[in-house]
Amino acid sequence: MSRAALLVLADGRFPAGGHAHSGGAEAAVKAGRITAGASLESFCRGRLHTAGLVAASLAAAAALGADPVELDAAADARTPSPALRLAARKLGRQLMRAARATWPSGELDAVAREFPKGVHQPVVLGLAARAAGLGAEDAAYCAAYESVSGPASATVRLLSLDPFDATRVLARLAPEMDRVADRAVEAAGAVVDAGVDALPAASAPLLEISAELHAAWGVRLFAS
Repeated sequence: MSRAALLVLADGRFPAGGHAHSGGAEAAVKAGRITAGASLESFCRGRLHTAGLVAASLAAAAALGADPVELDAAADARTPSPALRLAARKLGRQLMRAARATWPSGELDAVAREFPKGVHQPVVLGLAARAAGLGAEDAAYCAAYESVSGPASATVRLLSLDPFDATRVLARLAPEMDRVADRAVEAAGAVVDAGVDALPAASAPLLEISAELHAAWGVRLFAS
């Protein structure tokens, strides 16, 4: 295993399509819920412990070899918003293309054939980590980090926020990312005995509602 593969997978320049999505930040900025560094931190903290925890758990379970079909269904059940389900599958499809080109794998090929319209992105992330020789903890950390780094970088563009302020938010959240990754790996380990119901189902209703409103905008900078 090359642990450095985690750096490749988590790199914002990895061609997985995440740059086109704000993780709900665009809608939050327009609604006045994100205005500066402090409110960005609050938004990211809430996202980390809800959508981030769910994504990290799904990714960790996929990295451990759990059935991707069951994990995809579990992701669907934990994503009430049709707009977010669509976005997750689009991101999953793009990540699958990048992962198959980077770490060729029969498992990735089989899942891509079974889901031509895309699998939920966290599930693909875990499969990509597995193909790269990484473990459940690596996949969980990558998903947890993505859940907050996306909104942070989007807010720099949306508000012309100082990049140093956005990066400081991520650094302040680092200890909480550790805890979320630990919880995700523990939950993923329970899937073997208890099935996908062992995975967290932390909800963020405002993110879901905002995603539906955002999808109806005529003009927007980000896809979600």
